[in-house]
Amino acid sequence: MHPARTDSPPRSRAPLTAALATACLLLLVLVAAGWRPLLDLDTSLVRSLHRRAVEEPDLTHAVRILSDWVWDPWTMRAGCAVLVVLVVWRRRDRVLAAWLVATCALGTLVQQVLKAAVDRDRPVWSDPVDSAHFAAFPSGHAMTATVVCGLALWLLRRYGAGSALWGAALAVSVVSVLGVGVTRLWLGVHWPSDVLGGWLLGALTVLLSTTAYEKWRGPEAALAPRLRGTAGSDA
Repeated sequence: MHPARTDSPPRSRAPLTAALATACLLLLVLVAAGWRPLLDLDTSLVRSLHRRAVEEPDLTHAVRILSDWVWDPWTMRAGCAVLVVLVVWRRRDRVLAAWLVATCALGTLVQQVLKAAVDRDRPVWSDPVDSAHFAAFPSGHAMTATVVCGLALWLLRRYGAGSALWGAALAVSVVSVLGVGVTRLWLGVHWPSDVLGGWLLGALTVLLSTTAYEKWRGPEAALAPRLRGTAGSDA
């Protein structure tokens, strides 16, 4: 069974967009205002995780590899570059390729502007297991992973990926987006609300970008057989 195809009437994304935008704005206001219940919850969670990280150095080393290499923002951006190359090579669509680049660049710009504007301090430890620089909110790792994985899933659905390919991509995306957030918390370089902010802002960025693109160029009617992941003439 294939994912829903884009030649059927699309559902309105307005309610989801409004919900995500409201959640992003609310979280931003609470973090910027230093709302005490949120700060207390953040502190409680990261202290608990930090104790575990210190007590389990081998696991912490593995987490650092995942965070600093596998799910690093630059690794994710390299993944976006692969998507761009595939779009140009397989679909010969330079406009879509440029749109993907612009979306990733916009996500990076948004996170950097918000980091500078909010200027939230990162957790400070007497026995740190990792280090990070610049302000904390939102998590750049979490936001970048959400943007890149979200764009990849959108492309696969847009071009009618088969169930096997779609399922594999969805599993990898979920593990990556959730996993990168967990690693940043385990290493004690972010507050939970930083990670949540990265996830929400990343999802909103993808939703706004893909909705704007589809309104501009319309839904893709011709599916790409090579993306379907099922047996075919060029299998």
